[in-house]
Amino acid sequence: MSKKSIEASATNATLDDWIAREATPFSIDSPRTFNTAVDKVMASLGDSVELLGVGEALHGGKDILMLRNRLFQRLVEAYGYSAIAIESSFLRARVVNEYVAGRGPASYEAVQDSGFSHGFGRLNANRELVEWMRRYNADPSHRVKLQFYGFDSPTEMTGSDSPRQVLHFVLDYLALVDTSSDQMYRQRIDQFLGPDAAWENPAAMMDPAKSIGLSPEATALRIETEDLISKLRVRRPELVAKSDESRYLEAVQYASVARKSGERFVELLGIRDALMADNLAYMVSRERSRGKVLAFAHNSHLQRGKVQWQLGTDVYTWWPAGSHLNEMLGYAVIGSAVGVSDTNGIGQPEAGTLEARLTAVPGPARFIPTHKGQGLPAAEIAALPTRSGSMKNPTYFALTSQSFTDFDWLAVLDSTAYDRGGPPLQQ
Repeated sequence: MSKKSIEASATNATLDDWIAREATPFSIDSPRTFNTAVDKVMASLGDSVELLGVGEALHGGKDILMLRNRLFQRLVEAYGYSAIAIESSFLRARVVNEYVAGRGPASYEAVQDSGFSHGFGRLNANRELVEWMRRYNADPSHRVKLQFYGFDSPTEMTGSDSPRQVLHFVLDYLALVDTSSDQMYRQRIDQFLGPDAAWENPAAMMDPAKSIGLSPEATALRIETEDLISKLRVRRPELVAKSDESRYLEAVQYASVARKSGERFVELLGIRDALMADNLAYMVSRERSRGKVLAFAHNSHLQRGKVQWQLGTDVYTWWPAGSHLNEMLGYAVIGSAVGVSDTNGIGQPEAGTLEARLTAVPGPARFIPTHKGQGLPAAEIAALPTRSGSMKNPTYFALTSQSFTDFDWLAVLDSTAYDRGGPPLQQ
């Protein structure tokens, strides 16, 4: 933070004074105000950022998704960004990337389910994003073509994907460069996979007796997967020569993803985020010669500080992907917040809460720098109450006093609708 900013912060007697001074208002529907606000944010972050995270306060917030789409377009056109990675299956996103590149299926409908996890492909805003990327890549004047990634692990939210698809991707790679090794590993691995339903049983989240993770087959499969990873790494010079480095590294990353997919969800809260961070670091390294990467996910995955998630009467705490990324590469993150949303069951924020204070300044949206908590009235921030959540959309997480150190900037919207195409919300 500059000396001028420090001096300005010191003169703010209250948090409200500081917010009024620092807020940069904009409208998503106004390219002029939006681009000006984004340019101010990017200037403050500097050139060392390789990965910019943008968090969503809830899943399915239409206006937050629109903000993401407009931001990515601006980053591509003005700041050399070449890829976006969203909180969706690492494996399935390959299907969408083929579509974005103008290959594979001819329509978005053909990829909206197979190319996304969590049902995110049916969100209208995700369709808008993907179609814009496809049109951008089809323009021959754009030399650097955009890439679409998913960085979520196969653990999903309440269960695990079967490791079959991930492992078969690696085996298919081997089949192209070494048929004999492929057949040997395929026979050994397939005998332990069994039916996909056994791996994907959501009841295992709460009942370890229903998890396949401790079965003899799962133990044997983990050993085979570790052996496969070791062989890939030992034979790197040979395999790179027979394919290329990019395809080799992709196969190794897929094999590493498969290593995690057989464990129980409760034990995977931290592991899932660590794998998210590994996936994003891989994507940054892959894009480094082409451009920078924008990552989009729930605030809780991209924040720097520990996450707390209350599930029933239990509270789980773990280090999110953002905390790992902060130590691994040039990382900055913008969190988001919402004032009200009737469709998402979010009422007016209670007086004195951070959302009430942030939406009191001109909008309809505003960027607010956190300065990582420096120069702010610490006692007032520590005493901030947390607003109530939503019974209708349980993915909504309110801001807390920790948000000032979790994020570099906050994007605060007066309101958001629920994106068309999302699953029905609770009534």
